Amino acid sequence: MKPTMADLEAMARQAGEILRRAFRAGGNVYHKGMIDLVTDADRQSEEFLIAEIKHRFPDDRIVAEESGGVPGEDCCVWFIDPLDGTVNYAHGLAIFSVSIAYAEGGELRLGTVYDPISDEIFSATKTGGALLNGETIQTTVTDALDQSLLVTGFPYDIRTNPANNLDNYARFALLSQGVRRLGSAALDLCYVAAGRFDGYWELSLESWDLAAGALIAKEAGARVSKVNGRGDILTPPYSVIAANPALHELMLDVLTDRQA
Repeated sequence: MKPTMADLEAMARQAGEILRRAFRAGGNVYHKGMIDLVTDADRQSEEFLIAEIKHRFPDDRIVAEESGGVPGEDCCVWFIDPLDGTVNYAHGLAIFSVSIAYAEGGELRLGTVYDPISDEIFSATKTGGALLNGETIQTTVTDALDQSLLVTGFPYDIRTNPANNLDNYARFALLSQGVRRLGSAALDLCYVAAGRFDGYWELSLESWDLAAGALIAKEAGARVSKVNGRGDILTPPYSVIAANPALHELMLDVLTDRQA
């Protein structure tokens, strides 16, 4: 039995309800690193998702943020981020999401990202287009950097990592109409898909951060690649550029020049 989009959306909504209840009630926050946090809600959401997937699809492999995942058949792999935007969540900032993707034969097939506060659910199936709450979405057609609104993110080890993305942030800030930082890679990709941002880049991610959002952005018309232009986004080291094809090329020119 293979999963359907209805399966992913149902699980994302249920995990989102766990986050929504805990967000209002407050909870414990733990430090994995100086600015890398985990909350009780992360763990509860992930435990729910893993239990659901293993119950319905017991042979599949799961890649997950907090536990590392569950072994299984490499042909069928789930990428789950039970709470993307933990720092926001821990500070009471309502910008976070649940991200679930399913890959088969090394290719992303299904993806959904759910924002439980705005009740927005983004979804995509391979070659089937991208949706927001059931309505088709598309990227912008902006083809000039000076007309674009961009979004980015920074690594958790920003204080010690020389590839901290601050130089790229400054460069794009001068070339574009503005650069935002929301704190949820999954939502960044979905907002590109929905035309709220023109482009997104980030240098340091994990597979669960980008898998679902990357499929959604691609199905909405974005070109999605690593920052070196390669398309193998689920192969480490993980990085991403997502934008319509014309703007993607311009962003890639900036980043490859800067990384050289």
